[in-house]
Amino acid sequence: MSSIDFSGVHTALITPMKNGQVAYPDLGRLIKFQLNEGINGLVPVGTTGESATLEQTEHLKVIRYVVQQVKGRVPVIAGTGSNSTAEAIHLTQKADQAGADAFLHVAPYYNKPSQEGLFQHFSQVASITKKPIILYSIPSRCGISIEIETVARLYRKHPNICAIKEAGGSAERVSQLRQVLGSRYTILSGDDSLTIPFMSVGAKGVISVASNLVVKDLVKMVDLALKNDFCAAEKLHRKYYPLFKNIFIEPNPVPIKEALYRTKIIQSSVVRPPLCPMSTANRATLLNTLKKLGYKQLRKK
Repeated sequence: MSSIDFSGVHTALITPMKNGQVAYPDLGRLIKFQLNEGINGLVPVGTTGESATLEQTEHLKVIRYVVQQVKGRVPVIAGTGSNSTAEAIHLTQKADQAGADAFLHVAPYYNKPSQEGLFQHFSQVASITKKPIILYSIPSRCGISIEIETVARLYRKHPNICAIKEAGGSAERVSQLRQVLGSRYTILSGDDSLTIPFMSVGAKGVISVASNLVVKDLVKMVDLALKNDFCAAEKLHRKYYPLFKNIFIEPNPVPIKEALYRTKIIQSSVVRPPLCPMSTANRATLLNTLKKLGYKQLRKK
């Protein structure tokens, strides 16, 4: 059983880039900003960190860098999932050695394994580490869901598979997970706009894209929900709902990188192909949302 409390807000960190390479000075500034603002945990090299287009050496270097910068102040949950079981095992072993506190494992994408295939995949990963593993179910990207019985079966056999990032868009599924798995199993929202609805039926927080930019208020929002003050939490949800939606008007992490660049937290909004810069119209929508939230001194270009 995990000794880490995964309740709260964990930022799915972007991977800043410049001239096609990882921009470590920007990443360092972003980590410092996150820690100063009171984030509960950091998740490097997930989908938001462009894991799909980072080379394996880059992927592991980013994890090592984040661990070194954080220095144990909050949990580092390394994205080490893959559609290849062998690669998922390798990345997890190396991230474990680098000092990551836990691992986020997406359902294998593209090859669409059966539920038995998923069970065997995650079981093999769990067998090589004693540290906590958070499953990541996102059918819209992977083409498959990690079914509830598979989640329960994994938890029974491997108690270190003790949490799930739920990004299937269904509060009913959160209710079902909570009913089957009990209160010790941690459910985290995978969608900023669904954090409060999911928490109302048993989730304990969020792995967030929006918290790359907005930390204090989202930590406060989740803390209020954990204390069952959903009235106050919903006020913050409503304030930031336009941001939650507009950071997904183009493929993630394109808009959130643009927002971080315009608010001067990072020095470049570059994404790695096949991702590309925002359209003029969508950029204008995002900038208008930022201005309405009080970001007045936005970078011009």
